[in-house]
Amino acid sequence: MHEMHWYRGSLHNHTNLSDGDSGPQVVADWYRRNGYQFIVFTDHNRVTKLDTGAKDFLVVPGEEVTARINGGETAIHINGLGMERAVEPISKGDAVSTLQANIDAILTAGGLPSINHPNYTWAFTHKQLVQVTGAALLEVHNAHPIVNTVGGAGRPSCEEIWDGVLSAGVRIFGIATDDAHHFQGDFIPKRGNPGRGWVVVRATQLTQEAVLDALRSGDFYASTGVALARLEADRQRIALRCEQERDFVYTVEFIGMHGKRLQQTYGLESEYRLRGDEGYVRAVVKCSDGSKAWVQPVFA
Repeated sequence: MHEMHWYRGSLHNHTNLSDGDSGPQVVADWYRRNGYQFIVFTDHNRVTKLDTGAKDFLVVPGEEVTARINGGETAIHINGLGMERAVEPISKGDAVSTLQANIDAILTAGGLPSINHPNYTWAFTHKQLVQVTGAALLEVHNAHPIVNTVGGAGRPSCEEIWDGVLSAGVRIFGIATDDAHHFQGDFIPKRGNPGRGWVVVRATQLTQEAVLDALRSGDFYASTGVALARLEADRQRIALRCEQERDFVYTVEFIGMHGKRLQQTYGLESEYRLRGDEGYVRAVVKCSDGSKAWVQPVFA
């Protein structure tokens, strides 16, 4: 049996080959220097590649397929992870048709479709996403300052949109991303800096195939700062242990259909045993410093 390893990665970032401020090597170097083992380049409407020659750091090619509808007012952005060739964005006039057309194009090109920031320009909610097939991942947290991640004024957060999709029986896994554009100058909340959202995948080796397989199967967690020392999840139970940092305290919520809280615990260790009638169960860890981690849903 092959030994499993945890690898931290960035799934959404931009170089100066689209609208970032730094070249691919600078972007890769930042992530490697700051404790990441892999990144996926996701420049707009192009595939960016880089061979670093490093065995301990993986660069996966990708693209942010960038379409617009409603006269350009509404943005429909989907990342294609692991694509070797670019996909031309397709605009169909409405969100559902545009999402589906671009997902299909990404799949045809051999990519793993990841739906980006649904609340950017308030583009779509779970009502549209449940009509779409083929997507593997959904951003439940995008750290760019202009994408309305937490919702408000009666509009759902991206995490609530995720629960709406899951509650409709659509299996999709939740990711956290930087959507980083700014690797130079000030690191402040109003800029799209790196290091604010990532995934940690469990895989046998640091290869493109293994990392994408882990993402495709949901064998990972997403985070904005919380690290997990242990994670076990199957149809019988979800069990986890947080890594202690400073004097922070941790709250773990187990969430089911329609975002209902099924159980809440405090401390580093937490476990939920599935009854079998929940539909799905996922976990979110909330740290007292404001950071979170999201454990992928188990389907009962």
